[in-house]
Amino acid sequence: MARTAGKNAADWPLRWDLLLRYRLIEVIALWEGRLTTNHLQRAFGIGRQQASKDINHYLAEYAPGNLDYDRSLKGYKPASTFKPVFTRGVADEYLQMMHAREDLSCAFEALDVRELNTEVLLPPSRDLRPSVLRPILQACRDKLRVEIQYASLSNPEPESRIIQPHTVAHNGMRWHARAWCEKSSDYRDFVLSRIQDEPEFTEFTEQSEHHTEQDDHAWQERLILHVTPDPRLSVAQQDVVARDYDMTDGALTIECRAAMANYIVQLLRLDGSRHRDPEAQQVVLANEDEVKGWLWGAG
Repeated sequence: MARTAGKNAADWPLRWDLLLRYRLIEVIALWEGRLTTNHLQRAFGIGRQQASKDINHYLAEYAPGNLDYDRSLKGYKPASTFKPVFTRGVADEYLQMMHAREDLSCAFEALDVRELNTEVLLPPSRDLRPSVLRPILQACRDKLRVEIQYASLSNPEPESRIIQPHTVAHNGMRWHARAWCEKSSDYRDFVLSRIQDEPEFTEFTEQSEHHTEQDDHAWQERLILHVTPDPRLSVAQQDVVARDYDMTDGALTIECRAAMANYIVQLLRLDGSRHRDPEAQQVVLANEDEVKGWLWGAG
């Protein structure tokens, strides 16, 4: 007999590999809007028959009615009554999983699979809805033009923007789309939780030009940030900081895209160099003069 969806998944004794598969099923279906056996095959190195069995078992035993098979999509889509059973249904679960090719531990943490006696402090989840993320991701993949209603601190009232996004990125605290903005005639970062409605695809006109990731100079440019202990600290204190950051020869070298450099500066609080107490500051940007042209507000 099928169990009722909505019961706490932790109450069911599942093998870890099965738990991950069921969570992948929910994350892909909810945030991409199309789940196929290929998703499970590629992620877990299993055959098509096993992947199909996993999906059917998920539906029969744990989440009846959560997915509908769509013949036109040749895959499953979330039902209108979809309710996460093995996940929290937040965008970070999907976005961190997509980033996990660089750091597999991100996937396990994002899917809330942890050993006992550990605790991880994560930034608060933003108001990011599937109806916003799905079309933005599709626009990135297919190089499409979309219209959004966007609110910002400089323009709190939502206004129409037409953008051409090429990448969804995380700055350590929130997710944004890196996109060409036709109003500004420049590449900008659009915070996904500030998009007010469902983005609408719009056709290219004779006047509109295609702008891609390759055209985004700040995205293509690579910078090297040299982070060192605050020289105002004592030698012994600097040694402590160097060990904290696993520095080599008293310096931490961070390579990043120029478009992301300012976020790293903010996260490490390098933007307050020499203005905070050295024990609060701890680290400084040693090559600030070399990279300040890429930092917001640089003079």
